[in-house]
Amino acid sequence: MTQARLGQQVVVLGAGMVGIACALSLRQRGLDVTVIDPLGPGAATSHGNAGVLSRSSLMPFNHPRLWSQLPGLLRGRSPGFRYDPLWMLSQWRWGLSFLTHAREQDFHETTIALDALIRHSGEVHRRWMDAAGVAHRRRDEGWLFLYRSEAGFQSGAFGRETLARFGVATTALASHELHDLEPHLQPIFHKALWVKDASSVDSPGELVRAYARWLVELGGQLQTTEATRLQRENDGWSVGTANGRTLRADHVVIALGPWSRDFLRQQFGLKLPMGFERGYHRHFTPIPGATLNRPVYDTAAGYVLAPMAQGLRLTTGVELNAQHAPPRPAQLDAAERAAREALTLGERTTEPDWLGSRPTLPNSRPMVGECPSQPGVWLALGHQHIGFSTGPGTGELLAQLMLGEAPVLDPAPFKPQRFL
Repeated sequence: MTQARLGQQVVVLGAGMVGIACALSLRQRGLDVTVIDPLGPGAATSHGNAGVLSRSSLMPFNHPRLWSQLPGLLRGRSPGFRYDPLWMLSQWRWGLSFLTHAREQDFHETTIALDALIRHSGEVHRRWMDAAGVAHRRRDEGWLFLYRSEAGFQSGAFGRETLARFGVATTALASHELHDLEPHLQPIFHKALWVKDASSVDSPGELVRAYARWLVELGGQLQTTEATRLQRENDGWSVGTANGRTLRADHVVIALGPWSRDFLRQQFGLKLPMGFERGYHRHFTPIPGATLNRPVYDTAAGYVLAPMAQGLRLTTGVELNAQHAPPRPAQLDAAERAAREALTLGERTTEPDWLGSRPTLPNSRPMVGECPSQPGVWLALGHQHIGFSTGPGTGELLAQLMLGEAPVLDPAPFKPQRFL
């Protein structure tokens, strides 16, 4: 493993939550850090999520009960899951590997690893929000899983048992108890699960940008451009950019989210087994008498409604498709119809509908560590739909590995050698 020294130059590719978190962790340890991203901080995948920071995110999509759910999911009618059959056929190796990792042993290893990463990230998030002056954006009221029927509630038993095993604080609510917490929801929900070990923020993109401003205050640099070439140079690397400049780096961190797969193939010929959990969001103007105090997840309809600075944000479930495939708004439209049954929504805001891709590796764990066969190139990628909850822990772990510090997390579950 190639270790960094104080004062060395590090270039971080990607200014989402994970990239900015890596840059902050490295800068706080005395390295000279430059972040480059063609869109700027928090403008892509990190912009579009539901803003939830929750220990319940330790549950991967490929869990052991997925096998029994598979026939229904493959029909393509599930409101929380859609897919493009042609893309799935072209990515059959990734799909088969993803299903293979839905076994009990893999699930056990993944939940342990993700829980540790999420818990550490939550602690770092709190420190960083205070230091960056944006603690006011955080709400600590948890979030709610909503169930429209007793059968729906019972179908979530495995998830509740898993959360209980990890000590995640939850409370099951009857319909009248749910009304006490969220009085403006329509009385269509039979039960709810209040996940108390959770926070949320009112603008994920603004939080990333606040962290980026703090990075600059600490002496880090941001450049709005695209990395086009990585080339080994003496004991380090040269990074060619779209604006014609070349940056010299002792170490390079690749935190490009869903763009990581193509970048690694183009630069090093590496084949990264990455799928794309695409997701959409749409905003609605709040109206009096129709507000929420915390994000809510309608388990039957597969959407999340979250109060945001931009209004009420409606986010969809998963669409497995090519990263750059054209938008397919049917899932978002169906989510809106279902959400209007649950809450009186105002008009859509003028902000356009959003589409982003969440990068998923076959065992639902990110890669954090040095790239095999490429000394000085470090990977922080593959965080599926929970990069917002796991970014700061990823940054801390990567910095500890790079500088030879004793890691606070077990790095083994996140080693890039699993798939590279």
